[in-house]
Amino acid sequence: MEISSTSNLCLHLISCAFQRCRLSQQLCRLSAVLKSPSPSILQISISDTGIGSCLEEFQDLNCSSIISAEFWDGILSVKTTAICDDEIYHYHFNLRENISSSRTLTRLPSNPKNGLKFSGTETCLSISESIDVLVSEINHFFQKMMILNIPNIAIELLIEREDIPGSRCENVFLANRSNPGPLSTSNVEFLKSGLEDYVLKHGNSLTQKCSTCFATSECLKVGSGIACSTESHKSSGLMMEVVIIISEIESTCPCFRECSSKTEVLYFKDFTPCSISHSTLNVLSTIDWKSYGLTLENVVDQGVCVLEWEDSPSHSQIDMVLHCYHKQYPIHKTQLERHLIKKAVKAALNNLKEKHPGILLSAHALKICSHAPDLARSIAGLILSSNDPDFQGECFSLLGLQSREIGSDVVEDCIQEKIVSVIEMNDRKSRQRKVVAPFLFEDDCDQDSNYQDKEYEEGEDEFSYVD
Repeated sequence: MEISSTSNLCLHLISCAFQRCRLSQQLCRLSAVLKSPSPSILQISISDTGIGSCLEEFQDLNCSSIISAEFWDGILSVKTTAICDDEIYHYHFNLRENISSSRTLTRLPSNPKNGLKFSGTETCLSISESIDVLVSEINHFFQKMMILNIPNIAIELLIEREDIPGSRCENVFLANRSNPGPLSTSNVEFLKSGLEDYVLKHGNSLTQKCSTCFATSECLKVGSGIACSTESHKSSGLMMEVVIIISEIESTCPCFRECSSKTEVLYFKDFTPCSISHSTLNVLSTIDWKSYGLTLENVVDQGVCVLEWEDSPSHSQIDMVLHCYHKQYPIHKTQLERHLIKKAVKAALNNLKEKHPGILLSAHALKICSHAPDLARSIAGLILSSNDPDFQGECFSLLGLQSREIGSDVVEDCIQEKIVSVIEMNDRKSRQRKVVAPFLFEDDCDQDSNYQDKEYEEGEDEFSYVD
């Protein structure tokens, strides 16, 4: 892996520590300690209690673009042990050597564990870097990691300025601060919980939930989708999870977001926040957003991906997070990612429509709904003007109305509600499914409320909804 800056190297080491903790399936601690013994030297230590590291993690690092003797000697110190090891192993890697196959690996004396059962890794380096810049980037990285809501990792960031006597700052992040549930909960459920917390704090810009904008949980409409590669591929185990939240915010709120016409797409790959590739940007631009009542004006790459909407829902904000990861290790390169993105996004949008009738209706459905009041008024007029009491009674019975409730407004509203319900129900179904539309006065108990639609593309991948 090529590292383009010292801060990226540090974040990469933290990301690897996250992976080791996540794979352990046990409660773990991840610590990043920054010490500044002098204005020109910064000592960095990243430790975790995860599964223990393998040497390939560090042999494959390419730091040629940042290695310079004037601010780093290129030495990375690694201490690691697995639960089954009897010793703690200590290595020095010389990352100034560009070719990993010939990179110098120095094995130092190991330390006995004296029969204790534990695992973990610590990586250390000394470098010339601004501590303030690095702390800011690590803080931002940890905030993004909170969206994943990984339940078994407690995170701490310690800053010690030894050049300023008595100076010590400690920031503690708890990954399970939102009480996400047991470790057996699926990744997408944790992702939903993490994005909800992110949205309720206006994108982590607040330390607490904004009760002014979000008085109740009903203000958030959450949908999720999963796409995965089939077992017929060599890269089986590739997963794509998408969570989309539509939040309704009062326009009178003092912190109402003026950027409601834009959506920042948060992207994670193998449990690490990262930038979106150009191929992914292209996929997002080809999604048929109009079938969900949205008009995509532009996809902008501003360091992060931003979707600009031409006509977004009134007083609403759309938030979206994508996470692509491999269930199996080691990771194999694959070209299936872009195919899975489209399917997972569509699954999340369909999931939103299923759970929240009336939102994300297609432009075609909205046009038909606009005629519902006139149609309902005409039908109600035919029923109420009839001189046949048996016909009227049967119509009222089908509408679920009692005789004492009969009135033109009541009948019109009931008919209009049923018309709109039928339109919404058929709008949720795939255009490729050629089925007869449900009857206008069909009994609700006969409706298939658990309708699910599966779609296949080129016989390669499949996706499913997650409620």
